[in-house]
Amino acid sequence: MTGRQRAGAVRPAIVVGALGVVFGDIGTSPIYTLQTVFNPADPHPVPVSTANVFGVVSLVFWSVMIIVTVTYVLLAMRVDNDGEGGIMALITLVRRWGGPAGRRTGAVLAGLGIFGAALFFGDSMITPAISVLSAVEGVKVVQPSLGELVVPVTAVIIVALFLVQRRGTAAVGRVFGPVMILWFVTIGVCGIGGIARHPGILRALSPTYAIGFLAGHFEVAFFALAAIVLAVTGAEALYADMGHFGRRAITWGWLGLVLPACVLSYLGQGALILADPAHISGPFFLLAPSWGRLPLVVLATAATVIASQAVITGAYSVASQAAQLGYLPRLRVTHTSESTIGQIYVPWINWLLMVSVLTLVFAFRSSAALAYAFGMAVTGTITITTLMFFYVARQRRLAAPWLLGVGAAALLLVDLLFVGANLTKLVHGAWLPLLIALTAFTIMTTWQRGRQIVTAERQRREGSLRAFIEQLRSDPALTIRVPGTAVFLNRGSQTAPLALRDNVEHNHVRHDHVIIMSIETEPVPRVAPADRLVSDDLGYADDGIVHVSVRFGYVERPDVPAALRLLKPEATEGELQLDQVSYFLSKIELRAGPDPALAPWRKRLFIATSLITADAAEHFNLPRDRTVIMGSHIEV
Repeated sequence: MTGRQRAGAVRPAIVVGALGVVFGDIGTSPIYTLQTVFNPADPHPVPVSTANVFGVVSLVFWSVMIIVTVTYVLLAMRVDNDGEGGIMALITLVRRWGGPAGRRTGAVLAGLGIFGAALFFGDSMITPAISVLSAVEGVKVVQPSLGELVVPVTAVIIVALFLVQRRGTAAVGRVFGPVMILWFVTIGVCGIGGIARHPGILRALSPTYAIGFLAGHFEVAFFALAAIVLAVTGAEALYADMGHFGRRAITWGWLGLVLPACVLSYLGQGALILADPAHISGPFFLLAPSWGRLPLVVLATAATVIASQAVITGAYSVASQAAQLGYLPRLRVTHTSESTIGQIYVPWINWLLMVSVLTLVFAFRSSAALAYAFGMAVTGTITITTLMFFYVARQRRLAAPWLLGVGAAALLLVDLLFVGANLTKLVHGAWLPLLIALTAFTIMTTWQRGRQIVTAERQRREGSLRAFIEQLRSDPALTIRVPGTAVFLNRGSQTAPLALRDNVEHNHVRHDHVIIMSIETEPVPRVAPADRLVSDDLGYADDGIVHVSVRFGYVERPDVPAALRLLKPEATEGELQLDQVSYFLSKIELRAGPDPALAPWRKRLFIATSLITADAAEHFNLPRDRTVIMGSHIEV
């Protein structure tokens, strides 16, 4: 189903599925946002007063409206890459629409996009920690003596969450939607109860309170933005998951249920704080009647687990797409659903996230302490997404240039205000996502550069493929032809695979049918079967040697045997015995050499990163008993 088809009609089941996957993160933000804003332990505390409460609630509402509703729902989600959204899709669009004149600008923006993807990895580590911590902390509202159990209970939930990832989300996904619907209805009803006690809080919906708070109390409001941004955490998930549910389903879910429920909760909490400033200790849970607080803690824990699930699977997708685009080594990816291609499990990323999340839980020990770190990751990703969107919109002429300029200036001003506010929390935890992002960014760019160096050296060693074929034809005694079919995986059609060259030079044999196959990752999510294969007889239609290009989208898993089944006999110069095909791989051992193209520390990083490369035979779905691996080494 294409993005256009998905956008044409919306079935209720799709909206329910979107509610269960897309909105978990942003839908649980009311648990901790206002509590963090008025936290007396904040290095820049916001005093509790009537004017400040109205100003903060108004700022929360208008921040959600501007960043989530305008930037993401109304604007960014109109730009997709064959139905797929998210920052990796924007990187592809920036490359595609940059053109010769904007190549340098496009390269800079693509680099920013990679940094945004790196920030998302930080987000995927912080979200499970802060979300589950904030929910379990509700037990302190019910029974303060249980406070010591918050961290160990959170750790147990997180370990269980990561242990079940290998089973995939298909089985539990069916209950995610109904649970989140119950969640949003509950927080909306609780919010209405709070508003009923102090109806005047509804005046906070007017932008005059937000503007007045910023203009009249800027020294307070500016620092408050570092916590207010927590209300928009998870906005990127709306865009990233667009390919699974479609723009219209996400839009209906957001405008029809999620936005009203969250706004009612924020208004209700504001009313509660106006009634008694002591309620800042836990305004979200105190909105519920005393008999309903423990069930609300249980429901909140379930909702935050779902929120964590969404961001974890998002990290799998980003890592998989980054590997497809050449920014990470090939990773082992397991598809956990036969019907939904987007449901994947990446073991290496899973265990890295689990260790990282547990470390954050035990190091920070509270959601308030983690809040400063959380905001930095969110604001950075939002700002980069906004910048890249307007660049693509300008290149595609989606609106008049002056209108795009005004829109970009206004939205980027809002984004940069949030970034500046979070930078004031740098020494209080905001350094953490920046450190994670810089580490991930360094790894990804080092891998990309090192991969270019290795590819260039490998091509030099392999030599011209056509010249190699001419050599075989000019000297038939060079090899003995043996029955069968050999498939040699190669990076293109210009050079001879090292495994093929070694087989000829050392073993002096070649098969009757030789297929040199290159796997190409297209800058689209999926490739239609009709466009999957392109064959080339390499100048001779009688020597049994052909080159086949196999195209996959960046969200697809390359399957070489399945691709072979699509080949027709005329394309392979004869019928193939598919159950007897032998597959040949060239394994490259990397060594640090004198080449100055990479700094010594980056060489060591590149070689270390290569160690997590997934097994090629498994990655390309090759049968183990018919796969031959031939080794070589290259210095970087």
